[in-house]
Amino acid sequence: MTADTKPALTVDIWSDVVCPWCYIGKARFDAAISAIDGEIDITVNYHAYQLDPTASPGKTEPVRGVYERKFGGPEAAERILGHVTSIAAESGITFNMDIAQRANTMLAHRLIEWASREDTPSTQADVKHALLAAYFTDGKNVGDPDDLAEVLEPLGFARHETLAFLDSSDATEDVANDLNTAAQLGITAVPTYVINGQWSIPGAQDAETFERALRRLAERTQQQ
Repeated sequence: MTADTKPALTVDIWSDVVCPWCYIGKARFDAAISAIDGEIDITVNYHAYQLDPTASPGKTEPVRGVYERKFGGPEAAERILGHVTSIAAESGITFNMDIAQRANTMLAHRLIEWASREDTPSTQADVKHALLAAYFTDGKNVGDPDDLAEVLEPLGFARHETLAFLDSSDATEDVANDLNTAAQLGITAVPTYVINGQWSIPGAQDAETFERALRRLAERTQQQ
């Protein structure tokens, strides 16, 4: 690599659309990329991870009840939900956890995979953001085909095409492969960012930490 060649990084992100830190992490990571502003060629790929793969398809549950069971009661749930809502607000994200509906996220992950293809009208990043906002801000059911089709319409996805896609098995194997790869890599919490298949950054780091890490890893690629 010559001295004037721009370094390139591929970032593979494992996350879930019902994970609050994944939404916060996306906002912070996007801010880091904006700060780098073209100094590094960065390709971002989103991969599926399910916080609750046992969630029943077609059913929803208020997220507060899920947190009460997981963290030991109403007071703990209120404290944790309040904390993540406050942290999200610092990144300009509105969490309406009182209307959030926990659902199986397989259909949502299939749509994110679909958006990675060249013939779709929007990007993976935009579809990912739309699904996160649908869950955390708008109280949409991210396991319901009709709600999902509605979420994707403003991004240029025709409603009937989205419904037909979800009614098929398309991208199901791709999502399964993502889940298997996460297990093979030892990923047990999300978000997790894997850079050039070599380095891993766990969690929703602040934007400055992401920026420093990306610059440092870009320097390493130039030294190789």
